Amino acid sequence: MASLNVGNLGDYLREQRRTAQLSLRQLADAAGVSNPYLSQIERGLRKPSAEVLQQVAKALRISAETLYVRAGILDETEREELETRAVVLADPSINERQKQVLLQIYDSFRKENAAEAAAAAATAAAQTGAAETTGAGVTETAGATGAGVTGDAGAAETPAGAPAAAAERPADAPDA
Repeated sequence: MASLNVGNLGDYLREQRRTAQLSLRQLADAAGVSNPYLSQIERGLRKPSAEVLQQVAKALRISAETLYVRAGILDETEREELETRAVVLADPSINERQKQVLLQIYDSFRKENAAEAAAAAATAAAQTGAAETTGAGVTETAGATGAGVTGDAGAAETPAGAPAAAAERPADAPDA
């Protein structure tokens, strides 16, 4: 968990409060916190709990996750994932079963992409380690492997013996 970035949070809260045209007292009343406590949060003197941030967010009609990110409680990617889930769950045009299926698919794509990214990072790390260890020999090996792959790919496109079989078969013979 990241450390709390209270100064940034306080400035952001003050800006949101002013945008909503609320006095400090009005926001404190709406959020169910004391006026001095909210003032201390805005000035960066207090570290609010996630529960207090949620109450303030509700009073300001903004995303609690946004405040969590500002406070350093939540990572930006976690916030994006939570917001995506919230949008799916709030969609009135699809039923509950469809929402759950959609979220399961979303989770599977995220896991698949994370696994691919991890594998790519591991491969890159292994190649970097091999290049540092062997030096110029890696380039020669990679070049030989590349040529072999190209030759194999060409052979795969035309099955072995296909041209010879076509030459042996008479032109008027039916296709088998």
